[in-house]
This record gives sequence, C-alpha cells and structure tokens, in this order.
Amino acid sequence: MDILIEEEEGRIWVAALKNGRLDGLEVEPTHEEVRWGSIYWARVKSIDAALDAAFLDLDGFNTGILYNNDTRRTNEDGRVVKGGASAIGKSYKAGDMIAVQAKSAYIPKDYDDYARAETKTPQMSMDITLPGRYLIYCPMMEINRVSTRIRDKKMRKQLLKMQDELEDINGCILRLAAANTQTDVLMREGKILYSAWSEMQEYMNGSDPGLIALGPDAIQRTLSDQAAQRIERIEVVTMEHFEEVEEWCGIFAPDLVTKIAPIELANAEEDLALFHERDILGQIEDLFQSYCVLPSGGSVIMQGTAALTAVDVNKGSDKDSKLGTNVEAAKEIARQLRLRNCGGIIVIDFLKMNSKKEQGKLIAALEEAINDDPCTVQIHGLTNLGLIEMTRKRRTPPLDERFIGKFE
Repeated sequence: MDILIEEEEGRIWVAALKNGRLDGLEVEPTHEEVRWGSIYWARVKSIDAALDAAFLDLDGFNTGILYNNDTRRTNEDGRVVKGGASAIGKSYKAGDMIAVQAKSAYIPKDYDDYARAETKTPQMSMDITLPGRYLIYCPMMEINRVSTRIRDKKMRKQLLKMQDELEDINGCILRLAAANTQTDVLMREGKILYSAWSEMQEYMNGSDPGLIALGPDAIQRTLSDQAAQRIERIEVVTMEHFEEVEEWCGIFAPDLVTKIAPIELANAEEDLALFHERDILGQIEDLFQSYCVLPSGGSVIMQGTAALTAVDVNKGSDKDSKLGTNVEAAKEIARQLRLRNCGGIIVIDFLKMNSKKEQGKLIAALEEAINDDPCTVQIHGLTNLGLIEMTRKRRTPPLDERFIGKFE
C-alpha cells in the first residue's frame, strides 16, 4: 500500500492506494470547528431532562451534547460506572466541569452549503480513548480486551493470548494490527499512550472550559487506520507534512520512518499535483457520482437520503450468475461506503437469490469486505423483502460535506 499526502487551499488530502487503486481517502477541511477525537475540559451549561442529556460549553465558542449513556463516574469503590441507571440530572448540574471527547465532528453551516451542512450539535463522551498503532488506550476501562471489530475466531484467539501477556498495562484495546507483534512493542506503545493521558490530566482543572488536545487529523487517522496493512511508501510534498508523518511514525511506527519519501514535482504549484502525478483524480471524481460500474459489467447505484443510504445492485451480462455479481458488488459497496464515508442506516437491494445457501455466502462475503473499514459496521441481516440492512457509525462528516464544488 502507498499513502499519498497532499494539500489544496489549506485542506489536507490523504489517499491510500492498493496496486494503484483508491482504497482509503481522508479530507481535512479548513473550517472544521470540532474535530472528531478532540478532548475538552468542558462546563455543563444546562441539563435537558427530556433528552436525558447535558449541553456543554466546550471552549467558550462551541457547544456539545452529552447523553446519559456516554457519562462515566467513579463510585465509592473506585470503579468506573457507566451512566444510564439514573437521570443525568442526578449526577451533574450546571457549572460542573468534566473531561469529554468528541464522538462526532462539526462543520458550521455558515461556511458550507446550507442544505447539506452538518447541523447537529457535536456529540460528546466521557469514555475517552487515545488511539495508537496497535492499541487504543481507554482510561475509563479497567481491563484489557480485544477490539469487537475483529470477528475472525482464530485471530481473536491469538489476540486474547497476547492480551494475557501484557503486564502493568490496563485499559487497552488490542487492534487488528497488534497480531504477530512482539509483546515488548505493545508494552512500549501502551506506556506512551498512558504518559500522554497523564499529561492531559494536568489541564483538567479550573472553571474555564477549553480544548486540551486536538483529535487526530487526516494524516494521523490514515496512518493509524492502515497500520494493519503492508505500507510500502508514504509520499509527501510539503516539509510540514513530512515532519508530521516523521514525528507520528517515530512514536508509533519506527519501522515506517524509512518509508517516508519527500516528492519533488515539476508542477508542484498546481492543485493536488501529486494526485495528478499518480493519476487518481479520476477515481476521486467517481466518488461524487451516484453509480459505479463493476468489472463484470454490472453496476451499483447509491443514493443518500435524510434517513438512510439506499444501494441498488444491477446485473450486467446474462452469462454472469446472480451470486457472482452480488459477491462482486458486496466488495465494491464496502469500499464505496468507506471512501464516501457514508453513515447511519444503509439498505442494499442485491440481486434476488432464492437459495439460503447462496444468501449465506453473500452475507459472508459482505462481512469479510467490511473488515477493512476503520469505522464500526454492523450487518443486521435480511428483511422480509430480501433487502440487507446495515449500519455504519462514521467519525467524521461524509466526503461530500467536507468541501463544495471541486468535483461537482
């Protein structure tokens, strides 16, 4: 895999390529006011009993919402208790100061197309997490565990064994990238994340709300999300990005430092010159179309609505089997959902199959395809009408909300 890092009008672009084909894409807008993963020392502004939630002053400018289920408190025994057992108003009141983390990003509609802009108040959580390459450190979690996103039984068994070998480290989630990694490497990363959390806690005092730590940007998210892949090259154009990548890799992935390659381009002053050089702009433009063509000649049509994303699979040649087309479509749909950063409810109308055996093979293919997604994706099965229902919990706004006009 190659990772390309570019900048256009102050906006960071990061593309991940497998054999020249776009496999990951992150775009960091310049006008994002709350970044996913950012940690704040926040003040409770008010309690909404109807929502069972608290509205928070994050930094004197932005407001966040904290639902009861996302609260965490320490009881008399020193154990962390998840909220929800009693109303949030019994635990917190206006003026209380708490540490929270952004579960969602916020792009103000004043800077974007009014009809499509994110209008929801950014959702916050007291269950703070710090992602590394192999581990995710969770200060509110008392034990180590394996990521629930890893469904493969053999892989889970291997990681559970590694989990038991960790000493003096608690509250860590082992990611897929941790497989076949030496224990001392995991211990080193765990100590780095714990040290970072300890430093952040020094700023969790006083009565003034404010930002403690920015969440990972497009570069850091991509490097972290692709950690399980074999990365061959990390190509960067600007010295600023080179230094950021070198710093992240120096901390979390020393083996990748030698893979960082500063690129000199004859047309470097042009927008996205590196993407032009690697001939991937056409692939990015295709993400703003409602359809994509499958290698077999079939097609996938994707339409977003206010309530859900509807996906329709169409057959190409009559010579192709329905199962073959559906399996091919399942792989492409998983890729498109990841690249377009679709979220919420997703309903897929595959080609109709009458055999339970074939339906099972399709579900298995779809489950395998979504394993590469850094976000939580769940398949909820077939409806009575033969539609497959899924949900995808995205971290950042969808691709088309992160900028306007360039590919439209």
